[in-house]
Amino acid sequence: MGGIALLAKQAGHEVSGCDANVYPPMSTQLEEQGISLSEGYYAADIPEDVDEVVIGNAMSRGNEAVEYVLNNNITYASGPEWLSKHVLNQRWVLAVAGTHGKTTTSSMLAWMLQYADLNPGFLIGGIPANFGLSARIGDAPFFVVEADEYDTAFFDKRSKFIHYHPRTAVLNNLEFDHADIFEDLDAIKKQFHHFVRTIPGDGLIVKNGEDKNIDDVINMGCWSDCAAIHKDHDDSHSDDDWSIGETSADGKNFEVLLDGKVVANVNWSLHGAHNRMNALAAIAAAQHAGVPVELSCEALSEFKGIKRRLEVRGVANGITVYDDFAHHPTAIEETLKAMKEVQGTGKVFAVLEPRSNTMRMGIHKDGLSDSLQGADEICLYQPEGLDWNLDDVIASSNTPAKIFASTENIIDHIVEQAKSGDHILIMSNGGFEAIHQRLLAAFEAQ
Repeated sequence: MGGIALLAKQAGHEVSGCDANVYPPMSTQLEEQGISLSEGYYAADIPEDVDEVVIGNAMSRGNEAVEYVLNNNITYASGPEWLSKHVLNQRWVLAVAGTHGKTTTSSMLAWMLQYADLNPGFLIGGIPANFGLSARIGDAPFFVVEADEYDTAFFDKRSKFIHYHPRTAVLNNLEFDHADIFEDLDAIKKQFHHFVRTIPGDGLIVKNGEDKNIDDVINMGCWSDCAAIHKDHDDSHSDDDWSIGETSADGKNFEVLLDGKVVANVNWSLHGAHNRMNALAAIAAAQHAGVPVELSCEALSEFKGIKRRLEVRGVANGITVYDDFAHHPTAIEETLKAMKEVQGTGKVFAVLEPRSNTMRMGIHKDGLSDSLQGADEICLYQPEGLDWNLDDVIASSNTPAKIFASTENIIDHIVEQAKSGDHILIMSNGGFEAIHQRLLAAFEAQ
């Protein structure tokens, strides 16, 4: 919704908004762009001369602001609907969908197009460091959008990505998530199938060739060309398949293969097999838009990453503090694997806040312990209102693990245990009570 606000502002509209508990980097970004933000949802904060209200999917009936809009017959739309009508119309849309990697892949793809002097528009669920903004109008024809499968609004229960009508689509992966709106995995597959139905026959789907759930979606019906990405080359792959070749131990160098042949090399600063797959998907999608593979790989050498994706928040007393958005067992496991490429001789402390709706419901509790075993020590935050107890995660862990009732206790524990050369990986999809800055300040005060 913050990105939608930025796009509306760039299009010349007067924009204001209301939200609750907004935290950086989005709050800072809105302020920098001159967009006024009111705390809470009150009818009084909606201007009397408003032309249209864009309503986010977190809003529901009974909300004061929503009821005011409906009672006064004010024109309203969902974020995806507004985007489709006012921005994406007549654009070549490149949409990145999947349970994991959407933000990173979208950011890489937008940067590749920018590096090729195409000045794309984009709407991304994070802030790419190369741009410093999560959204911009850009020049026609290209527009990159992070295509989320979450529902659109209280009045439109289709997935957001149904509105985007891409010519180039990336299907990164597919797992069960968003248990608050989807009954099971098949319900999500159905929405992905509906998404595939919107892609034109002369469009391209870049799919994860190693994901059975993605295969299930494609087998439900596909009318577009497909290109697959793989972690390794296999002679059984088709001519249009991409794969990752020889990779350095630290992950900073890897070969890009097309039909089993090396077509380019990447030298960059990111880590982890998941990021290499993200890069491969972006390279294939960018090629469909006319960007040569070699140029896309050059762009990756200058790719600066995304805020809250293994973002280094600071180093104090030789201890590095990272911020990561991981909140699903698969994402947690992949992030910890990526840490192995930078770990050195130090220990990795994994600090997790189970904050997402799906996590709070306990849907992922059985796989959570296994996903954290790549750490040297685990610190779990037990927030008020969690629907289940973290004791089972501790009991099944082979790695030393503790539960904490407050962020203050987590900070005290880590400050006492961590030594120079260690890494503190903080994972949450929220602000986590600014634990990153507080932890760094505590280290510096030692």
